[in-house]
This record gives sequence, C-alpha cells and structure tokens, in this order.
Amino acid sequence: MSGNYARITRDGLWDNNIVFAQILGMCPTMAVTSSATNGLGMGLATTAVLLASNAIISAVRDLISPDVRIPVYIVLIATLVTLVDVSLNAWAHDLYKVLGLYIALIVANCAVLGRAEAFAAKYGVGEAAMDGLMMGLGFTFALTTIGGIREVLGAGTLFANAHLLLGPAFAFLETTVIPDYKGYLLMILPPGGFMVLGFLLAGRRVIESRRAARAATAAVPEAAAS
Repeated sequence: MSGNYARITRDGLWDNNIVFAQILGMCPTMAVTSSATNGLGMGLATTAVLLASNAIISAVRDLISPDVRIPVYIVLIATLVTLVDVSLNAWAHDLYKVLGLYIALIVANCAVLGRAEAFAAKYGVGEAAMDGLMMGLGFTFALTTIGGIREVLGAGTLFANAHLLLGPAFAFLETTVIPDYKGYLLMILPPGGFMVLGFLLAGRRVIESRRAARAATAAVPEAAAS
C-alpha cells in the first residue's frame, strides 16, 4: 500500500473519522445506534453510498461545470441512496422496517457531500474510491461501537437480530452478555447515545494527548543529538 493510500486509510478510520474526529453525521449516529446491528446496518449502507458516490464523482468531475457541481453531486448521491433503500427493502426487509425511515437521511448526511466536494472532486478514481471506503468503514466502526455499548448497557445483549442483516449464518453473533439483565432504559433512549458518544470522544482525546506527549518526548533527544 502506497504512502498516500495508507494516509487515506488512517484518515478514514481514525485521524479524520467522520464521527469521532469531524463530529458529522450526528442524526444517524443518535437515531439508529440503539443496537450494534442497527449501527452496523446503517454504517454499511452509508459506506456503499460513499464508495460509489466518490468513485462516480471523481470519474465525471471534469465534465461537471463548477457552477452546478453541488446540485449534480446531490442528485447523484440521492440516486445512490434510493438504490440502497430499494435494495435493503428487497433483501433485508425486516431490518428495513427498523432502518428504512433513516436510510433516506443519508442524502442529507453532510459527510457524504463533504467527501465529494473535498476529496472526490480533486483526486483520481482509485484514491477517491479508497477515501469513500475508508470513511465509510470508519463511520461503520463508530456507529457499531456506540450501538454495541448502548445495547449491552441497555438490554444486556450484543448484535441482537444480526441474522436480519447478515443472514442466518451470522446468528452466532447474537450474544446475551448479561443473563437475566433487566436493562437500563436510559441507554436505549437518545440521551444514552449522547452519553456514550461523550465518553468515547473523551477517551479519544486522552489517547491523542498521550500520543502527542510521546511524540514530543521522542523528539527532544533527536533535537539534542542534532
């Protein structure tokens, strides 16, 4: 993997993560993360849209007038979201009944349009597709993590109804983490999403602070030696 692709991967998964670093896409982040399965489903749907929209916009960027680029981007993204919506309805209808209301919101996810404008419109198809994939996987990681924590604390389970998303072969993911748990309703409700996100953002800040401190400590001897 070249250095550029490695940077794109690191940006998408961690350094420039849509949720944990850019604090974008808060509507789906708060709305669908009541369980890990819901977070995974929304994350994968958004990843498909990000990957396809970045690749298409990069491929046709020289054919689009700068004056009308934003409306064109939105039409392309809305078309892809409609395809994902119809596909989910056809092949994962039970999950669609849970997520269907929010799938259309991917059109209004500023992260999707933001990647089209900030990256896909400036780079080649390969790099743009890689950026869409990694940003989508980073988004999926964030939603699944938040959903998993809320589900365990709120219901004592993890990946409940995973077979609705991934098929019967993945039913083994459905785990009862805390048997006979009565549940903590607050974690399933929207305030629980804000609480979990706040603690995760604080944890990320601690990790980044320690990394910066280690880098500064390592730089002192090198500066002294030079």
